[in-house]
Amino acid sequence: MSSNKDGIMLILSSPSGAGKTTLVKLLSKNKDFHISISHTTRKPRVNETQDEDYHFINNDEFKDLIKKNEFLEYAEVFNHFYGTTKTPVINNLKNGKNVIFDIDWQGAQQIKSKKLQYRLITFFVLPPSKEVLFNRLSNRDMKDKLIAEERMKQFDKDILHWKNYDYVVINDNLQGCFNQICNLIESEINNSTNEYNKELVLKHVKKLTS
Repeated sequence: MSSNKDGIMLILSSPSGAGKTTLVKLLSKNKDFHISISHTTRKPRVNETQDEDYHFINNDEFKDLIKKNEFLEYAEVFNHFYGTTKTPVINNLKNGKNVIFDIDWQGAQQIKSKKLQYRLITFFVLPPSKEVLFNRLSNRDMKDKLIAEERMKQFDKDILHWKNYDYVVINDNLQGCFNQICNLIESEINNSTNEYNKELVLKHVKKLTS
């Protein structure tokens, strides 16, 4: 059983390009959340550092970790594997450290299905519009319209999973979105009321999927 001294788990998921990684870094810096660093088989982007952004490994190394049942969750996304190893996460939680996960909906479902004895709060981050999302994807270091278009096609599938999260937030303003997440976390921890607007979320999802 979890105790009051244990850390809590926080999951942020989003379609590619909605800004969850930036939000995760802000929460880690300002709210004392320890970022769970995923393993991945994709190549580092120009601004990424080994063992800080990801543990970059090859396919054989990843498959070996699967065989050893080392992963808390893993998934294949855009032809690359991503996964979270169990040991560092559990150790941090037992030591009272809050852990934040920057993972997609597949990973979130797997962690939820594990029914770990630690408090879990889940967020799904949405962009303000498809146009803004496409511009964000196009302006990344990849600067490849074909990749951006591939991500946009995946967006239509990813957004369908918003209902599986405790909260959905719209990242139209980074600071505002960050503040909203912080307020919602505090309300969950303190079991207090919050101003979460489900009707606003529903309207926005309809706009993004129409």
